[in-house]
Amino acid sequence: MNQSLRSPRKVLFIALSILLAVAVVLSACGNKDNSKGSDDPISIALSPWPGWFFWYLVEEKGFFEKHGVNVKLEWFPVYSDSLQALATGKVDANSQTLSDTLPAASKGIKLKAVLVNDNSDGGDAIVSKPDIGSVKDLKGKTVATELGTVDHLLLLTALEQNGLGESDINYVNMTVNDAGPAFIAGNTDASVLWEPFQTKAVKEGKGKILFSSKETPGLIPDLLVFRESVVEDRSEDVQKIIDAWFDALEYYKANEAESIEIMAKKAETTPEDFKLGLESIKLFSKEDNVNAFGKREEMTSLSFTGKKTAEFLKKLDMITDIPDVDALLEPKFVQQAAGE
Repeated sequence: MNQSLRSPRKVLFIALSILLAVAVVLSACGNKDNSKGSDDPISIALSPWPGWFFWYLVEEKGFFEKHGVNVKLEWFPVYSDSLQALATGKVDANSQTLSDTLPAASKGIKLKAVLVNDNSDGGDAIVSKPDIGSVKDLKGKTVATELGTVDHLLLLTALEQNGLGESDINYVNMTVNDAGPAFIAGNTDASVLWEPFQTKAVKEGKGKILFSSKETPGLIPDLLVFRESVVEDRSEDVQKIIDAWFDALEYYKANEAESIEIMAKKAETTPEDFKLGLESIKLFSKEDNVNAFGKREEMTSLSFTGKKTAEFLKKLDMITDIPDVDALLEPKFVQQAAGE
């Protein structure tokens, strides 16, 4: 089990600086995505999260083929590896959160968020032992989550709202794949997890939800993020991918049981547990997407949430510069899908 008790902020700053510096150099040298032909598959990375398993439904039911676009889904069991793959150009697009898109953007890596898959609505949570009554009771306790991810941000937000800081807990850095089993085994007092790891930890570890994304609405939007060069060179294919996504959502609404069975198999869980995971997110319709890309002074706006999150990350030394969030957002594809 990989545990790290090093200062998380310092380690994150060093790790991101090295990773993103390499990515910038690779971008300057010209990555393979800059020369992709129109017949080459567009690679989309995804990780364990209920909303992102819908990409397998798109594939399984032939919606990519229906729209005439060649797509290769790339599975990353460790979420942070998918972030690195996008930043270094190993994939064309990734399924990732808005907050996890900001560090690369702050380093000048050209990315475009083109679709909101869903918002976490309880799908990210601090799972604790039953005798821990509140977030304030985490003081002095061992808490695990993956360094620099959105669940790390959720933990810091929960602590801040309850008058605590990271120094008040015994923070352990481990991937969500390890943080769940560590809690189940009794090696942590709490772990910050997303689905489907969260449900498994509660059921098998006899834990409870102490704090979740339900209490931070708008904090965790889950997106499809492309390399900017792919959006520019293959705009029609990006539109086809988004149209295929919305076709899958419509299919799901009309064929829920079959769709859940398909996705649960990919997630290696039961349909019952996968359905529980889906209940912890809000899937975004075409209209929800258009609304999210609109500019407003509220958390339901990606522009507003992105800027607030960037300020929060900078305050925590997780990014050195606040990126141009509006330049990161590309609403034209969802607008066209919605007929606007």
